[in-house]
Amino acid sequence: MTYRNPTPTVDIIIELIDQPHRPIILIERKNTPYGWAIPGGFVDYGEAVETAALREAKEETSLDVELIEQFQVYSDPQRDPRQHTLSVVFIATATGKPQAADDAKSIAVFHLWEIPSNLCFDHDKILSDYRTYRNYNIRPRLAY
Repeated sequence: MTYRNPTPTVDIIIELIDQPHRPIILIERKNTPYGWAIPGGFVDYGEAVETAALREAKEETSLDVELIEQFQVYSDPQRDPRQHTLSVVFIATATGKPQAADDAKSIAVFHLWEIPSNLCFDHDKILSDYRTYRNYNIRPRLAY
């Protein structure tokens, strides 16, 4: 019997702690699906999710980040139109000016009250959960 498993990914909500109100970084994707996204990507075989998060953050934003906490795992089979993925989402901090790299077409810094509406994947759900957590210290409920 052959098993098919979801592909592991990471997403990193990067708070810029050297700016007022700790805005976050989003990338505009240059590959499909197009739109704005939380920095992140696929976990390589033999790589820990924490290592993947640090690598992907550096590859896409050119910043060294500090992982603060594992926020949540998102695994809805429909979250990525390309294939079934699950994402381990981290909250991280960084300082400095991000620069688009790797598969980021462009990069921007957003306050939580100005997040663009054309987000990829399930990043609207992730950022809504993050906003509630940051503003009210309420973690997302498990979805099952």
